[in-house]
Amino acid sequence: MDFRAGERTKSGYLALPPGGVGPGVMVLHAWWGLNEFFVQLCDRLAAAGYVALAPDLYEGNVAITIDEAKALQSQYESNNTITPVLAAFDALAANPAVAPGGKGLLGCSMGTWWSVQLSVLRPDQVAAAVLVYGAGEADFSASRCAYQVHFAETDEWESLEQTQGIVAAMRAAGREVELYVYPGAEHWFFESNQPVYDAEAAALAWERTLAFLGRHIR
Repeated sequence: MDFRAGERTKSGYLALPPGGVGPGVMVLHAWWGLNEFFVQLCDRLAAAGYVALAPDLYEGNVAITIDEAKALQSQYESNNTITPVLAAFDALAANPAVAPGGKGLLGCSMGTWWSVQLSVLRPDQVAAAVLVYGAGEADFSASRCAYQVHFAETDEWESLEQTQGIVAAMRAAGREVELYVYPGAEHWFFESNQPVYDAEAAALAWERTLAFLGRHIR
């Protein structure tokens, strides 16, 4: 799917449910880029009845190693990535396949930061945000959505203390929040193409994600 972001045309992967119409969910990829895992994640959401869009924030570039991912993240964050994120969300919201009502977000790692920003910049449209091993600071009084946060117990990239602080800020602003910690799991445990993938933890996180989205945007 192509969409306009300012003067440029951007692309993303769009998956439709079997019935052709459903609630909209935007998937925001980790710092690897729009790799096969995130494409398949959209397909899984579509199979569950959602219209899922994952914008390609790296314009076709995909990292394999951590060093490559760091370089891509640095390159594209310096190019005002929030513009295509907002444009992608607005394109999803305007898609005729998307049912009326609140939209959902599902972000992993880097994608959780963009999800938080969207939740405060589009408060009248975002009803639910799923954040997998990560979260971002924001003025949560500007948000109107519920949050579900999945944290890996053994995470060298995210601090549980910092995540708990962000969750506390969400709750202080009156937001509904679910926080789950997965014992023994590591950062990227949810992504089946990563060496630290934890099938049991990932399955539980997916089950909780579908239940959460079902309560808030179906």
